[in-house]
Amino acid sequence: MNRQCLALDLKDDPTLIAKYEEYHRNVWPEILDSLRDSGITHMEIYRVSNRLFMIIETTDDFSFEKKAQMDADNARVQDWEVLMWDYQQALPIAKPGEKWQPMEKIFDFST
Repeated sequence: MNRQCLALDLKDDPTLIAKYEEYHRNVWPEILDSLRDSGITHMEIYRVSNRLFMIIETTDDFSFEKKAQMDADNARVQDWEVLMWDYQQALPIAKPGEKWQPMEKIFDFST
């Protein structure tokens, strides 16, 4: 089991943010299937202001490259991604076309 943390911004508009959250209360079943099929076993998204923080847990054979290829081959996932881009905006560090940016762990505490 692996854990990945990623960040992305939303457009800073309360109406758009509310709509984005509404979509995430009712994620399309095909999107959930695609997450599961790619090896994602658990996902959480948190928000503060217009900044999003995603935590995913994956199987050992998960890769972002494999998921990207699966997504490219799935018309329904492409529809979802186009729709979500109406609400999302890339972080300043993102390259053209990039959305979620991987975060680097800088601290870990356990007892």
